[in-house]
Amino acid sequence: MNLSIPDLTTVRARNPEAVAEAAARRSRRPLIGDSGRLMIVAADHPARGALGIGDRRLAMADRADLLERLCIALSRPGVDGVLATADILEDLLLLGVLENKVVMGSMNRGGLAGAAFEMDDRFTGHRAEDIARLGFDAGKLLVRVDYDDPGSLTTLESAARAVDAMAERRLPVFVEPFISRRVDGRVRNDLSAEAVTRSIAIASGLGGTSAYTWLKLPVTDDVDDMAEVLRTSTLPVVLLGGEVGDQEAAYERWGKALRLPTVQGMVVGRSLLYPAGGSVEAAVDTAVGLL
Repeated sequence: MNLSIPDLTTVRARNPEAVAEAAARRSRRPLIGDSGRLMIVAADHPARGALGIGDRRLAMADRADLLERLCIALSRPGVDGVLATADILEDLLLLGVLENKVVMGSMNRGGLAGAAFEMDDRFTGHRAEDIARLGFDAGKLLVRVDYDDPGSLTTLESAARAVDAMAERRLPVFVEPFISRRVDGRVRNDLSAEAVTRSIAIASGLGGTSAYTWLKLPVTDDVDDMAEVLRTSTLPVVLLGGEVGDQEAAYERWGKALRLPTVQGMVVGRSLLYPAGGSVEAAVDTAVGLL
């Protein structure tokens, strides 16, 4: 049952079982396809209350618009799949656009953007058992560590148990680590070479096994530092995109980092779904070309 976007609410109200039925029917594929690289579009920002793009504070709040952009991105050659929370993934399942795609569930979204408890990043999204039950292909979790915030220890412990739960089910988990701190009350991620190096070392050791762990990493402030930084671990790496100001400069930085041997691909969201200039198609095709 492939629906149109206006049909989604009606089906959700009258036939909630349709989600599980669509998941059971979905055709699956290996995590790494014939290209040997991975291109994932990310759309897990809204569940953290992070809806802004540039000066448009609620740009991602229009769900129909977001779904249209995701459908376009997923239709482009070279796009392997999507990372999102349950609500968005289930919309995409009902729309029938996740066939033969990698589906990654976003696991911890409790650290709401701008909240006093932002660093207490609890697991309020997919659990390992949910990802397994729905036949999804991987999970993703965020680990921000603030050395001045005792609450970071709670996040580390819960992240380690999530790594264990995913490994028990032989499901890949993409760990996105940062060394963070509050500046004027706002959480800022440190992208210096030393901070990213420390975050990799911390994330690589989470859980009782790292056999199913991937790292989802930012490009450092100086992209030329990435080769040394990535020597910190043998775990496979995907680059994250984040919001970018200069799209062309971002493509250049990603292109350099993608040449490094442990980098297997990219997970990019807002900068491709809401490009500063041009279309979603053009932005996605350019990013795919970097691979």
